[in-house]
Amino acid sequence: MPMTDAEARATLRRLFDAAVASADPRVVLARHLPERPKGRVVVVGAGKSAAVMAGAVEAAWPEVPLSGVVVTRYGHGYPTSRIEVLEASHPVPDAAGAVGAQRVLDAVAGLAADDLVLFLVSGGGSALTTLPAPGLTLDELMAVNRALLASGATIHEMNCIRRHLSAFSGGRLALAAAPARVVTLAISDVPGDDPAVIASGPTVPDPTSFAEARALVAHYGMDLPPAVVAHLARGEEETPKPGDPRLAGAEYRFIATPMMALRAAADAARAAGITPVILGDALEGEAKEVGKVIAGIALSARAHGQPAGAPCVLLSGGETTVTIGKEGGGRGGRNSECLLGCAVALAGAPGIWALMGDTDGIDGSEANAGALAAPDTLARAVAAGMDPRAVLARHDSWGLFSALGDLLETGPTLTNVNDFRAVLVA
Repeated sequence: MPMTDAEARATLRRLFDAAVASADPRVVLARHLPERPKGRVVVVGAGKSAAVMAGAVEAAWPEVPLSGVVVTRYGHGYPTSRIEVLEASHPVPDAAGAVGAQRVLDAVAGLAADDLVLFLVSGGGSALTTLPAPGLTLDELMAVNRALLASGATIHEMNCIRRHLSAFSGGRLALAAAPARVVTLAISDVPGDDPAVIASGPTVPDPTSFAEARALVAHYGMDLPPAVVAHLARGEEETPKPGDPRLAGAEYRFIATPMMALRAAADAARAAGITPVILGDALEGEAKEVGKVIAGIALSARAHGQPAGAPCVLLSGGETTVTIGKEGGGRGGRNSECLLGCAVALAGAPGIWALMGDTDGIDGSEANAGALAAPDTLARAVAAGMDPRAVLARHDSWGLFSALGDLLETGPTLTNVNDFRAVLVA
């Protein structure tokens, strides 16, 4: 019996929820904690999940004296009693983030070798702890961040530049905490789970250089403030590199990753009698183009049974980009844009539904996690007076899915393992 529209939508939502639940710090963090130290325990953190991670530490160690401070996004707070929670702006940094970053550095200063620093890091940490390198201002780094978000650069490339403009990232937090033991507990939101990229790597060596940062700025034609250009040109105070003895005692542990989330969704699909196909956890590229490629795979599954026959679901993660061109920018994030690109390429093909969303519950600057598309999405949009291709060209995917009532709205999930994409071929 064919799957109904309501059944398909409910199935996709269950897969999304399974992926998010697999990355909930309240469930997964405790088993990754190190042995309790002889000395003090200082808990610091940065990211969209920093507050709930701090709460999970407090719950796991109820009798351990804890102190410290974490910085999370506005609206992503969580009740804690021993670890202070600060909130700041994301994705564009603000003064509260700079204050928070300095507070974190101050919290780990003056520790001894018997002390332990727990660094709780998750997606969004770069913007939330934007602390300018000496000689730069927050306004200048905010201008850099806007240029990065509009450039089309990958998250790896963005963070290479950020690390070389920061007094916090690129291993500098670990240097400030020495000689204390530093254990990082991480929720990865980046393709490849590279510790140097997650929140720009405050506790790990930086394999990139000032020269690479300058090359990326030139490649993307970024118009940066003169003081930033001069700072990159001087190339002073290089970040610590792999093998630096000052970071020898730092340890890094993943508590949740995009692949873990995709496997959880795959398990949920199998339980529902649907064959999962994981396309990868690190798909990158222009959002609407990635959507087109995924649509092509879905059409192959429907027509030829490859890479799997119906019912199947194509699962993928990673982080796409949206390059705002001369068409201007409407409202929407990379997930809704990727989904609209997919829907346009599917052209109303029967039996194919899709959900794409950010696992933190916020797609770009809007309040939705993403959206859902059905075989009749394009027809309903046209009937409502919209041209889907024109909407896609002006990057207004939020407007289309909002008008159709197809936004995926979860509120902040308090975790973040990057984008989740599921295309159901029923």
